[in-house]
Amino acid sequence: MEKAECAVRPVRREELGGLLGLYTFLGDNPLPADMAAALPLWERILQNPDYRILVIEEGGRIVSSCTLLVVPNLTHGQRPYALVENVVTHPDFRGRGFGTAVLNAAREIARRENCYKIMLLTGSKRESTLQFYKRAGYRDDLKTGFCQKLD
Repeated sequence: MEKAECAVRPVRREELGGLLGLYTFLGDNPLPADMAAALPLWERILQNPDYRILVIEEGGRIVSSCTLLVVPNLTHGQRPYALVENVVTHPDFRGRGFGTAVLNAAREIARRENCYKIMLLTGSKRESTLQFYKRAGYRDDLKTGFCQKLD
């Protein structure tokens, strides 16, 4: 597939439905049964200046996205660190550079915010996904990651 020009931008308030629709491709992540119940959380996210949702739109719909959270920090010269989460591209739009573009935009924001590192975890074991993150500059040999499910 050909690589497309990618205009990465922040998500807009009115795009919650489109974003949640894209998130259904993240795995076991169905649309909320009651969309209105998600609105207070959506407003909280939008009001947080350290929480950014970056998107790419094509044909009037969101086709790729990632979340970037900048975390204030008292170590490393009081420089913040960044977390990337919810990296997803609609299956019909994969292989066109959209995922790389949102990750690159997140990295540039983290640099502007003077973050000393950016972290990303994936639950995927697919070699193609792992190679995608490596090509985007993420390394799996710098730290050891652990997760604890709280469900």
